Amino acid sequence: MTHDALIALVAFAFVTSVTPGPNNMMLLASGVNFGFRRTVPHMLGISMGHALMVFLVGMGLAGVFEAFPWLHSVLKVVSVAYMLWLAWKIANSAAPEGGTAQGRPFRFWQAAAFQWVNPKAWAMALGAVTVYAPDRSLTTMAVVALVFCAVNLPSVSVWTLVGQGLRRWLTVPARLRAFNWTMAGLLVLSLWPVLTH
Repeated sequence: MTHDALIALVAFAFVTSVTPGPNNMMLLASGVNFGFRRTVPHMLGISMGHALMVFLVGMGLAGVFEAFPWLHSVLKVVSVAYMLWLAWKIANSAAPEGGTAQGRPFRFWQAAAFQWVNPKAWAMALGAVTVYAPDRSLTTMAVVALVFCAVNLPSVSVWTLVGQGLRRWLTVPARLRAFNWTMAGLLVLSLWPVLTH
């Protein structure tokens, strides 16, 4: 991979990682409800899980979807159902009183597994492989995956930090409930490209 291609890949990984999407909406909500420290496993699961996804897509998984196009429909149905369930969980994570969240944050493996039903993660992986690793060699795919992992973690951490910064303002139960319902709504809205494509 040339120097220019590497810089372009870093920029692509940053822009796609830091912009709003299901992962970042969930991290913002987790930062509010559980704080930064308790959300670290969630962030690591996203970064490492997505890097593995990029690598596996490049090493041949994309070919499976090309060979069996109906798998796209199955993935879409599973993704939508799971994300609607997550939106419901986020909307109802505020305690009725006391201003503290019920439940627990995503664990590492849950966040890593979520990448496989996250439409934005699929778009990022397929875009990265198509543009930056057309040869799909082991070395190139390892570089692309490592770049995504290195760029993604600080990018998604910003959302958790913003969420943690909002915690004090959201100690009022009604505000926390409104915030969680807003995050749930944004998560549902992030499905719009999947439903209309």
